[in-house]
Amino acid sequence: MNYAIIAAGEGSRLAQEGVALPKPLVKLNGKEMIRRLIDVFLANHAESISIIVNNEMKQVQDYVSDLKLDIPLNIIVKSTPSSMHSFFELRNFLRAGKFCLTTVDTIFKEDEFSAYIQAFRNDKSADGMMAVTDFIDDEKPLYVDVNTDMQIRGFLDQSDDCKYISGGIYGLTPKAIDTLENCLKSGQSRMRNFQRQLVEDGLNLKAYPFGKIVDVDHAGDIEKAEQFLNS
Repeated sequence: MNYAIIAAGEGSRLAQEGVALPKPLVKLNGKEMIRRLIDVFLANHAESISIIVNNEMKQVQDYVSDLKLDIPLNIIVKSTPSSMHSFFELRNFLRAGKFCLTTVDTIFKEDEFSAYIQAFRNDKSADGMMAVTDFIDDEKPLYVDVNTDMQIRGFLDQSDDCKYISGGIYGLTPKAIDTLENCLKSGQSRMRNFQRQLVEDGLNLKAYPFGKIVDVDHAGDIEKAEQFLNS
C-alpha cells in the first residue's frame, strides 16, 4: 500500500504559543511526529511514502530531504490553501491502488492503525475506509453518519445523533482521485467537502472505529499526546 503525509500547514498556533520547532518536527516521546508516521507506515508494508511540505518550512524541507528509505520517497514542496489542495498535489503518487493519507499531527495507537490497515486491505468492496472515533476533543469536529454496518451515509458539521467523528485518517482507492479532481474544478476547498462529495458520487465508504485519535494543534496538546501514546 502507498502512504501519504500532509505536512504543509503553517503550525501558526503552536508558534504563537511558544513552540519553536515547526509542527512536523515537534517530538513526541523523543521522536519527530513526521518520523513517527513514517516508521508506522514502514511497519505496515509501505510500498511508497509521499510527503508535502510548505515553502516556508526550510527545516522540514531539509529534514525530509535527508531521509534515507528503502522504498520510494516522494517529496513535494509547495504551500497550499487547504489539506484538500495538498492531497491534490500528492494524487499522482497514489493512483496504483489502495492508499492511506493522513495529516502529520494525527496521533493514534499503532496497534489500532495496523488493524485498520489490515481491515482495509481485506475489504474487497470498500472504495474507502475512514478512521472514526467517539472521542471528541476537536474544535470543529466533522461528524460521521453511519448505518448499522458502519457504512458511511454522510459527513455533518453538526449533529446531536452521530456517535463518531472523523479521525483524519483516509484509506481510499483511485476512484477517490476522480472525485478530488472534480472538487477542485468546481471550486471546493475543504477536505470535509471532498468527503461529502465522495458520498454524493456513490462511493462505498466504510467507517473503522478507533478508541481515540488526537490532533496536536496547541502547545498543551504535545504533553496530552505523549500521555495518550504511553497509556
